[in-house]
Amino acid sequence: MKYVQEYRDGSLAQDYAEAIARITTRPWQIMEICGGQTHAIVKYGIDTLLPPGVTLIHGPGCPVCVTDMGIIDQAIALARTPEIIFCSFGDMLRVPGTEQDLLLVKAQGGDVRIVYSPLDCLAIAQKERERHVVFFAVGFETTAPATAMAVYQAQQMGITNFSLLVSHVLVPPAMEAILSDPACQIQGFLAAGHVCTIMGYEQYEPIAAKYQIPIVVTGFEPVDILQGLYLCIQQLEKGEFRCENQYARSVQRGGNPTAQRIMDQVFAIAPQQWRGIGTIPQSGLKLRPEFAEYDAQVRFSELLNTVKPAVAPTECISGEILRGVKKPHHCPAFGTKCTPERPLGAPMVSSEGACAAYYRYRQTPVTA
Repeated sequence: MKYVQEYRDGSLAQDYAEAIARITTRPWQIMEICGGQTHAIVKYGIDTLLPPGVTLIHGPGCPVCVTDMGIIDQAIALARTPEIIFCSFGDMLRVPGTEQDLLLVKAQGGDVRIVYSPLDCLAIAQKERERHVVFFAVGFETTAPATAMAVYQAQQMGITNFSLLVSHVLVPPAMEAILSDPACQIQGFLAAGHVCTIMGYEQYEPIAAKYQIPIVVTGFEPVDILQGLYLCIQQLEKGEFRCENQYARSVQRGGNPTAQRIMDQVFAIAPQQWRGIGTIPQSGLKLRPEFAEYDAQVRFSELLNTVKPAVAPTECISGEILRGVKKPHHCPAFGTKCTPERPLGAPMVSSEGACAAYYRYRQTPVTA
């Protein structure tokens, strides 16, 4: 396992760790929302540098991980259909559905293609006019603007053989769902910097006030995370509860208005099912009625209505991991029955999944 000393700014990171130790007088439990932050924490051993009693809890900040198994099964049903070209980001291909994953469908002859942007799908649709292109639209607010732009451009260009299987999710409602749980012991949040680059952090300010909890918008480098932790613990020690922006080099309070406008034009807010968590009100996006022709669930409703309800493996505790109740090494299947080659749950195969981070960098617990 690599430690923060191997990081290029290791000495600065150590300085922040020492500063955290100087101001910490009691135990604190802080959740990092983003899976990218989780990977940095585990890879560089950031949690081992913290004072005893300061516990980092991994949150549901991996969009691949929280994509509901039911919509994975719908994606598989679409990908099996000969007249459909099914397009997806690469990290969705290994995410298990009830019986198989998209990579196996591809191996069996399904036309499953990896794309790097939803806009790539428009070029495919123009070239393959006799077939229908479906894009698997997943992700937090970070990826939603590009999806919205693809739909907008498809309408402007008159492309009719293109649609979306939408599973975009929103961060603030998930944070509120976690904080509303009577058993919640989280005392501070590190908010995801890339989401706030798009949306800003105004939405977090009322959450901080309502639940009396500091929220620090934080980047992804070890120094970012340690500085974010310092700011969060500083607030906790002073009894302050506000939203603070560590990631000022990329994030403004109002976010990116242009990206927000295209999202609002194409999408409406809707309830969303989260893997392992359940339905969270107002936590997802759906296409507005004027773009319904690009909704794969509407266009292929007859096919998708035949998909059986998803059945999650009983051995997988990904729901508890995504809620921050347990960590990957608490799962009896971790590293044995569940590996990146044969995963039981999405957190083991996603590039931002907590289980994948622990498997790659830390297969046994490490203490400070």
